[in-house]
This record gives sequence, C-alpha cells and structure tokens, in this order.
Amino acid sequence: MTTENNVTTATTNLQPQKKQRYSDRELQEFKALILEKLNKARRDYELLVSSVTNTGSNDTEDTSPTFNVLEEGASALSKEEAGQLALRQQKFINSLEAALIRIENKSYGICRETGKLIPKERLLSVPHATLSIEAKAGK
Repeated sequence: MTTENNVTTATTNLQPQKKQRYSDRELQEFKALILEKLNKARRDYELLVSSVTNTGSNDTEDTSPTFNVLEEGASALSKEEAGQLALRQQKFINSLEAALIRIENKSYGICRETGKLIPKERLLSVPHATLSIEAKAGK
C-alpha cells in the first residue's frame, strides 16, 4: 500500500505546468518578425524626416519667394504633421528595439503587470506589446 500511495502522490504532482516563457525557436520567429517591422519603420522614419527637412529635393522649394500665403500655411502644416508622425515613428522604433532586448533576455512575451504569457496571436499583431489584453483592460 505504501507504494500505491507513493505512486498516487507522484502522479498528482505531475499536473501540466503552465508555460513560463516562449521557447527559443518561438523567440527567433518573433525576432524575425520584429526585425522586418523595424526595417520598414526605419525606412518610413527616414522618409518623414526628409519631408520635414527637405533633404530629398534639389529644387528651389525653400529659397524661392512665395506669394501665396495660403500655400505657405498649408506647407507649414504639412511639415508639422510630418514631424509629429516622425516622432510617433521614432517611439515605435524604440519599442521594437526594446522588444529585441527582451528577446535576448528571454523575457519577451511576459506581461509586465500579471507575469503571465501574452498570447502569441497578440504578439504577432503587436510584437512590441508588454501587456496582455487582460492587464490592458484593467488599466
């Protein structure tokens, strides 16, 4: 009977454990996705910066006298919007780079509020996410 009790005790302790982190193979898949998004984000950022600074043109856009005040205002507004988009893009780039660091630390995909794994579907949609939907809804 003692052996039966030992076997019973051993089998009750063998319940499936929840996954603590993503496997190295899964982390490499996420890394490839993030690197792809990071390259695109950097290209978009460069385009936005060049539109704000006029580095992409060789015309007289910034030196010729402008006689139409409305056109000048629209141009200034367009540059301001591009500047805001560039700032937002830079923040996105920083978030993706931070996600790469979390991959290297093997802490990627762990919710910073709950400590649980963020579902893979969420990370495929928002690879820089640090909160699960549950934690985000609670905020």
